[in-house]
Amino acid sequence: MPDVVQTRHGATVLMCAPDGPPIHDEQSAVDLIGTLWGQDVQWLVLPVQRLAEDFFVLRTRVAGAVVQKLQQYGFRVAVVGDIAAHVQASTALRDFVYESNKGRQLWFVADEEELDARLSAAA
Repeated sequence: MPDVVQTRHGATVLMCAPDGPPIHDEQSAVDLIGTLWGQDVQWLVLPVQRLAEDFFVLRTRVAGAVVQKLQQYGFRVAVVGDIAAHVQASTALRDFVYESNKGRQLWFVADEEELDARLSAAA
């Protein structure tokens, strides 16, 4: 299944395919951005399957580098999927997810239904 651009609740989103290239560092984020050149995408929706395990280990700084690069290019990011095991294993990640979900730039949501609810509320 390829990545697909959609309009959801007034926002243009790139729904990344779970089986696409993994996002494991800043360069892989730049590669993803390159595929969007010239498109008016506001949100990148990344399934947890696309994210390297290091993304969820904050001391590796992978999450910070990837999210910062995506936001630097004007994209908001939604991570979709079950990250409960990662959150249980790390107080720092739990706090990061909590604070991120209070904002409007980075969200961690369980599924597309929760994503739609957040996008609808933000519209």
